[in-house]
Amino acid sequence: MNGKKGSIRIDICLAPKDVVPEAAKKTISEEGLSPRKWLRDVWDFARQDTNRVTFALKVGLACLLVSLLILFRAPYDIFGANIIWSILTVAIMFEYTVGATFNRGFNRAVGSVLAGVFAVVVIQVAMSSGHIAEPYIIGFSIFLIGAVTSFMKLWPSLVQYEYGFRVILFTYCLIIVSGYRMGNPIRTAMDRLYSIAIGALIAVLVNVFICPIWAGEQLHRELVNSFNSLADSLEECVKKYLSDDGSEHPEFSKTVMDNFPDEPAFRKCRATLNSSAKFDSLANSAKWEPPHGRFKHFFYPWAEYVKVGNVLRHCAYEVIALHGCVHSEIQAPYNLRCAFKSEILDATKQAAELLRSLAKDLNNMKWSLQTSLLKHVHVSAECLQHSIDLHSYLFTASQEDNYAKPQLKISRVVSFKNQSAEPESKTTENTTPMAMEVESYHEMMKRQQRKLYSWPSREVDDFEDDENVVSDLIPRMRALESTTALSLATFTSLLIEFVARLDHLVEASEKLATMARFKQQTAN
Repeated sequence: MNGKKGSIRIDICLAPKDVVPEAAKKTISEEGLSPRKWLRDVWDFARQDTNRVTFALKVGLACLLVSLLILFRAPYDIFGANIIWSILTVAIMFEYTVGATFNRGFNRAVGSVLAGVFAVVVIQVAMSSGHIAEPYIIGFSIFLIGAVTSFMKLWPSLVQYEYGFRVILFTYCLIIVSGYRMGNPIRTAMDRLYSIAIGALIAVLVNVFICPIWAGEQLHRELVNSFNSLADSLEECVKKYLSDDGSEHPEFSKTVMDNFPDEPAFRKCRATLNSSAKFDSLANSAKWEPPHGRFKHFFYPWAEYVKVGNVLRHCAYEVIALHGCVHSEIQAPYNLRCAFKSEILDATKQAAELLRSLAKDLNNMKWSLQTSLLKHVHVSAECLQHSIDLHSYLFTASQEDNYAKPQLKISRVVSFKNQSAEPESKTTENTTPMAMEVESYHEMMKRQQRKLYSWPSREVDDFEDDENVVSDLIPRMRALESTTALSLATFTSLLIEFVARLDHLVEASEKLATMARFKQQTAN
């Protein structure tokens, strides 16, 4: 090695660790760390919902108002350091919507009062027991309160009061420990309760009287948007299914990761499926809000909004299933899909029109009987079902037999252009060589189309010419070809099932309109 005879010298160039190309460094510095990009993202986030900016400014104003109690000398001389609890109450209690703030304030008030009462009682008992037993009683009470509150907040029917149990725990611990050291627990407890009340009052007044954000309005708007998103997603899915000739398929990785940038309506529909927790949260907050805006009577049926949302998600499951058919590996031939194009489009159009009509009535808080639209939806679904029953042989027989069926829908020029173009003289006994050549040409083009746009991609006829293929394999491949036609039957059955579920959606919407006292109007 080093010049010795018979040695071999190998020079290895080691690249520096974590080498980043110059172009990548420039991209990172310009995009990831650029203040301009960060400000643009913040601006776009604020533009999506201006209430976010309003909420932030309101919280800042409430904190400023409660801080004046400390900045001015007079309030601080009265309450002392306990006035800090006012700031803590505003920071914890101030929520995005008015209803959530009332809910949090109720839990805060009840928890603080109960914790103060328990602390005063326990301290009095401990002080009357003597100096030796006093710390043991206080320590055991802290253990008991912590165990009981932590267990109770897990009880299913008390989950909504989970914050209240947390308030009881930390307020009790702070009052009893500080009161034990200060020597005047009752005065300490009362001062802290007063400070908490002041902070809660400021938070409620600012949230209600300055640009209020109502949970009821948000719930109402979210439900209307869900109706429209479902209608848009249904039309988008059906249009893509009927217009796709099989020449372009997304990569499998994109299908698995649900990356469909060209289908914005589908992403909104998928968001509707994940809106259950949001609807429940908004409905629970709306129950705490007083009558306001268009919701002018007490005990408004917010729970019915959640029920309508549940039925709407039940319908959205079918749209997701239809979307799965669009991107499945097994696809029906394009000409077979076009054979039922008018019936599928008609059923889709009627269903989407019904959904948008329900959304419009809900948005305007008016109700018109949907009998006419619902009847049109049923008629279009029945026409689709009748067409499938009439041409059911297309889904069971082999594809080459389907082309020879005389009852095929000749009116579908796109589907059977080659068949309808053949002259009637084809059935005569004398067939010219020219006719045989044309027929063989059409047969060849038909086989090539099946290779390109159907599953399995390898043609069955290729196996028939192979003498080494087992004879049992050919019927299997024929069955696989018929599976491609059955995928169309799956798509149409899902569409018919979606129409059937619309009945439940209309019933739930009608019940909501009745309980919410929507204005009745005559349908056009």
